[in-house]
This record gives sequence, structure tokens and C-alpha cells, in this order.
Amino acid sequence: MDIKRSGAQPSAKGPAEYFTGTARIDAPFAGGGALSGATVTFEPGARTAWHTHPLGQTLLVLSGLGRVQHEGGPVEEIRPGDIVWFEPGEKHWHGAAPDCAMAHVAIAAMKDGSVVTWMEKVVDQDYLGQVHRGEMRG
Repeated sequence: MDIKRSGAQPSAKGPAEYFTGTARIDAPFAGGGALSGATVTFEPGARTAWHTHPLGQTLLVLSGLGRVQHEGGPVEEIRPGDIVWFEPGEKHWHGAAPDCAMAHVAIAAMKDGSVVTWMEKVVDQDYLGQVHRGEMRG
């Protein structure tokens, strides 16, 4: 067993080449083998650049109000408790809403030494576009 105590690792700023706005990366972890992840907190308006993951990615939304989009799809609103899965190789981005911060745990697995391929930044026109708010299903 290995316990990584909260606050034992310093927070890291999301690199400007991969993020628009201010994002903080906390508690990065690597699980058995190739599994890795971190808690990422996005200030209002902050978001990742477009990117893919060779084995997919899971987001567990912890707080706030966020946005996600996969290439060719609508911008989707995400809220605490939502779980988002991106397929292997699916081009996507994620971040906070324009007026509200958002935090999530991001989990992905490594393949051939890589966990992510970064691409171009998300332009404001796409980020601020029509947002789809999912309906509750019972």
C-alpha cells in the first residue's frame, strides 16, 4: 500500500502551450503499470488544447461547471458527479465554463510510452459556441 498525502506534492500550473487560461494540476499519480492521472482545476474560461489519448481518457467531475467537446460534436455541459469517457484516439478538449471554475480527476493509460498527444488550441468561437445541456434520464 502507498498513500500519497494531500498537500505532499506542490501544485503545478498547466503549461501555456497546452492550456488556455489558468489551470492547476494537483496530486498527479501513476497506478500499477501504465495508468496515470491527476486532479485538474480550471479557472473560469480555462480549457485544454485539443488532444487525444492512445487508450482513451476518463474524467470524473468533482466541482463547478465545465464544458467538453469531441471533434465534430456539440459542446457539452458537465457538472459534479458526471463521468466522461473519451474513446482511444478521440480528439477532444475539456475545461471550465466561461463564468464558473471546474475541477475533475483525469485518468488515462500509457501506450508505447505516451499518454497524450497535444494539438492546436481551442479557439474562442468554438469554446463559446452553442452549449448542449444534457437532459436527465430516468
